Amino acid sequence: MLTRTDITLAMLPKPGSAPVRWRISDGLVPYEQAVAEMEREVAAIADGDADELVWLLEHPPLYTAGTSADAADLIEPDRFPVFSTGRGGEYTYHGPGQRVAYVMLDLKRRRQDVRAYVAALEELVIRTLDMMNVRGERREDRVGVWVRRPEKPLLPDGSMAEDKVAALGIRLRRWVSFHGLSLNVDPDLSHFSGIVPCGISAYGVTSLVDLGLPVMMADVDIRLREAFEEIFGPTVSEG
Repeated sequence: MLTRTDITLAMLPKPGSAPVRWRISDGLVPYEQAVAEMEREVAAIADGDADELVWLLEHPPLYTAGTSADAADLIEPDRFPVFSTGRGGEYTYHGPGQRVAYVMLDLKRRRQDVRAYVAALEELVIRTLDMMNVRGERREDRVGVWVRRPEKPLLPDGSMAEDKVAALGIRLRRWVSFHGLSLNVDPDLSHFSGIVPCGISAYGVTSLVDLGLPVMMADVDIRLREAFEEIFGPTVSEG
């Protein structure tokens, strides 16, 4: 497993690289609109016509199917719109109260290592949670960030219950990343019941508010940016 120092050294930009653009959208951004914008931005970044970008937003309620999605995991296909997407992973939910971060980085300007990049995104969430006194953890056999729930009943195998607080799904084109992560701040957790989130039925889903942290989205954004700069380098606000 990569250490925190390994991750930071892997993902810091090459000397002379421009700061990463940092964009925050108000309101709910339709999924198809967001994907089209990502396509445009990634093409420009890959061509050297635009600097890297992190785009923070919220979506209206919807489900997305990654490249490994199993149709049996879509329990309620008529509940919300369902979008097929080129990212890795299985089914996931997006909706109000969830901070989606679309991370468009050129790994040629950093390190061309997909495993290190995924670990860095997990580390981004873990450090963000650390700042709010929440212990997030990664699992070698499960992508995402997890929190232990000792107050819940033990799992059938006798292990402690765990809930996912953040999901990850990425895609690369010409070594520029698409998609990114979603952190549950205060979404309607019942909306996850229409799918088997990420194909994992043994564990639950939680949010910062569900964990007893009455935090605002703007507060989370500040901490996300601080953690991002520790791992990926400087940012500059758009607009």
